[in-house]
Amino acid sequence: MTNLRPILGLSAAHAVTDIYSPVLSAILPLLILEYGYSYFLAGLIVTVWNLTSSFTQPLFGWMSDRRGFGVPVKYTILICAFFISCIGLISNYWLTLLFAACAAIGHALFHPSALSLVSRLASGPKRGRLTSFFVVGGNIGFAIGPLVAGVLVTLWGLSGLIVMIIPGICMAVILHIIIPKGSYAQPAQSASKPSVSSSVPESVPVPSSSTSAAPVESGFQKYRGISILITGSAFRAWGIFGSVAFLPTYLSMVRGFDLAMANIIVSVLLVAGVVGQIIIGTLSDTYGRKELVLLFTLLAIPFFIATFTLSGPLSLICLVLFGFCLWSTFSTTVTMSHEMMPGSPGLVSGLMLGLAVGAGGMGVAVSGYLADMVGLTTAMLLITIPIAVSLIFFVCVPYPWKHTWKNRETV
Repeated sequence: MTNLRPILGLSAAHAVTDIYSPVLSAILPLLILEYGYSYFLAGLIVTVWNLTSSFTQPLFGWMSDRRGFGVPVKYTILICAFFISCIGLISNYWLTLLFAACAAIGHALFHPSALSLVSRLASGPKRGRLTSFFVVGGNIGFAIGPLVAGVLVTLWGLSGLIVMIIPGICMAVILHIIIPKGSYAQPAQSASKPSVSSSVPESVPVPSSSTSAAPVESGFQKYRGISILITGSAFRAWGIFGSVAFLPTYLSMVRGFDLAMANIIVSVLLVAGVVGQIIIGTLSDTYGRKELVLLFTLLAIPFFIATFTLSGPLSLICLVLFGFCLWSTFSTTVTMSHEMMPGSPGLVSGLMLGLAVGAGGMGVAVSGYLADMVGLTTAMLLITIPIAVSLIFFVCVPYPWKHTWKNRETV
């Protein structure tokens, strides 16, 4: 736990960066009402953000691992803050898409280099817990984003978003003061503190509770395993971002909540997910990562269905429990990916927070199209399908069960 302080500092920067991620979803009801966008066109704005941010992250991660490339975090936050905040000042649809893409590039530059550093710092038996601290930092920002955006547009309309540039500027100044130059990235080959012992083969998953070496897997098996994990994460991302993207619209247009209250409810859901990530990330060090990922992904499905089939406070309680269950698995799967490919932390971070999230983000447009065809409520219920598919892929990930490693240690 000696590296807790720098990880918490990176977590704070992560929170500010990700505060801008859900803003587009939060303002979709206003875009639909004021500009007459269809659900598909509105959802496409969120999809452009997700795709641009997500599919560029693996490239930036590879450059971080192999070339030591890293844009100073203060600049990435400023880029993201500027373009998201200015979206409220424009009304042209294509310009809105362009600004969303530019903001997403700033967002994408942050994660690989920051997570590479976290991977080097979060070594030892508390790896799951330490990694969860950084990951939930971003999720705290993601949880606060809808609340802040909802209040601002309720008070001043879409132009009120310009106020959101303030936290980005403040964090950039703080980072300029506290982070020395040249500390953002370094090639993985020369990293002074690798994320796991160099004696452990790169292709082998390493549970945090065990220091025993495992049989070396073939390169094909290694990439097959991480591909299955990424695919499952992509379907889970569809469930996460599809629900978050249209929940403010559903709560305001179908359930009758005002926009500010609808975004407060979404923020509570996301905060529950943040709490879940800390709890499950910590428990996974003791009880097994794969076991807990499967359990809570499964539990998310009935809670989500209950949200739309029940009414009143009980419905909202189920919605919060859904957020707790599904989001709680996120940081644990990131930890799993780092243990499966410890020699490429930037690349695998880009794949998990980039490619997987981006592929899942494409589902937002699909859900928007379905909402135009069959209605918003039915389209929301259909989101349980990609969540169920993600569960199937997580079952197939060649990551050891906890009892397997315990038995191996006693032999």
